[in-house]
Amino acid sequence: MSAELSMKQKAKANDNNKKGLFMKFLDVVEVVGNKLPHPVTIFLIFSALVVVASSLAANAGVSVEFMKIDNKTFESALTTVTAVSLLSPDGIRFMFESAVRNFTGFAPLGTVLVAMLGVGVAEGTGLIQALLRKLVISTPKRLITLVVVFAGVMSNVASDAGYVVLVPLGAIVFLSFGRHPLAGLAAAFAGVSGGFSANLLIGTIDPLLGGISTEAAKLLDPTYTVSATANWYFMIVSTFVIMLVGSWVTERIVEPRLGEYKGSEKADLHDINDDEKRGLRFAGIAMVLFIAGMAAMIAPATGILRDQTTGEILGHSPFMNSIVLVIALFFFLPGLAYGLGSKSIKNDKDVAHAMGKAMSTMGGYLVLAFVAAQFVAYFSYTNLGTILAVKGAAFLESTGMVGLPLILGFILVSAFINLFIGSASAKWAIMAPVFVPMFMALGFSPEFTQVAYRIGDSSTNIISPLMSYFAVIVAFAEKYDKKMGIGTIISTMLPYSLAFLLFWTVLMIVWYVAGWPIGPDAFIFMK
Repeated sequence: MSAELSMKQKAKANDNNKKGLFMKFLDVVEVVGNKLPHPVTIFLIFSALVVVASSLAANAGVSVEFMKIDNKTFESALTTVTAVSLLSPDGIRFMFESAVRNFTGFAPLGTVLVAMLGVGVAEGTGLIQALLRKLVISTPKRLITLVVVFAGVMSNVASDAGYVVLVPLGAIVFLSFGRHPLAGLAAAFAGVSGGFSANLLIGTIDPLLGGISTEAAKLLDPTYTVSATANWYFMIVSTFVIMLVGSWVTERIVEPRLGEYKGSEKADLHDINDDEKRGLRFAGIAMVLFIAGMAAMIAPATGILRDQTTGEILGHSPFMNSIVLVIALFFFLPGLAYGLGSKSIKNDKDVAHAMGKAMSTMGGYLVLAFVAAQFVAYFSYTNLGTILAVKGAAFLESTGMVGLPLILGFILVSAFINLFIGSASAKWAIMAPVFVPMFMALGFSPEFTQVAYRIGDSSTNIISPLMSYFAVIVAFAEKYDKKMGIGTIISTMLPYSLAFLLFWTVLMIVWYVAGWPIGPDAFIFMK
């Protein structure tokens, strides 16, 4: 027995010796991270630290002055922001009075719960399982990682829906192929969030960032305009870079490190029977009818779900404002049709039960969302994130760097600040008035400055606890590993973050040297 134990210990030691330094570093990150308390407790500790830090900063009179652009009106104004204490009478009242509002107004909460109503029906009736079995049969195994990452990148056109739908679906897809579900979850999360600034299409964030960049550019040139398509060419190429890099990281680093999945979740891979085939036909018909109905409301120039002022489909149109409901119906109606066709639904009680079952799995997430919402709200109320962003910008400005080194420094500063302010537009509203005119004076176009910002901003999304959907990802991952902690998530996503930052920056350097346009009538240097 002792000899057998000794052999196992030697084998384990050999395995550890074979690991590279980076893998050992990830193991340390995971071990240290998982020794921390439960994520709920961690967010409570973070909240307490913000309370103390806000009091110290406010008592010290910490403040910053900067030009800020309003996200809605795009008007710029000189703004002074002072640290606000949560231990003052007003701060204490805020913590008590806003607790419920912070929770109900937490951005991911409504998105997750409404989308899960539709997904719950599609899953409860068996539609998702049947589709996945067909996917396993029809898709070559070597392409599935590429498909998952690519779908994640493309999903950001639909705003935040990818976090709710595609990330858990990535785990299920990998499990269906006999692969580790957390690797699939990580691949999808990397595409959805890490690839937030890559796409083949123009998304909801592009007009918003373009508007902020325009107003910042007007501080130096009142006639300058940055269009929503300003970064389109770069985004198209970035889509394939992120897809390839994300797939490589998944298969060469993340999946080997996770090893074989030994959890209790199983994938049902039996052949599709006649009832299921009929259900899929019904679901296909329902899908076509749903898409036709949506097209009738958005395709015509006067479509009722277009913006009634500008006629646009994207931006703040009724279609994009209701995208979560659209996603829910996208799953609900085919799921219902599949249930009727496959006879897995007998009556309305079965539908209600499927929706209720989906909601019952979200209990842990709701607890986590409550404390995460308080932490995010406290950080915003105290202005600590804004102060850090402005101080970071001032530091980079004071270095005296010019040319490409300045651009590279700007990317790193953007990536760092992203760890403290989750919203891409909120950060850009603070940073654009500083860096856009500064870079214009050095000959760089606002469009190129915006590209550099987006690289840094997207790359660290997946490792930032302040990113709104981080708590959602933790909740999804716990389904497959009850003992996992934040350390597991961070150590799993860190290789993606570093690889995206590196290869995206290399792509930008190549673009810079070649002098290619970064979008329609958008160039690296000022004309």
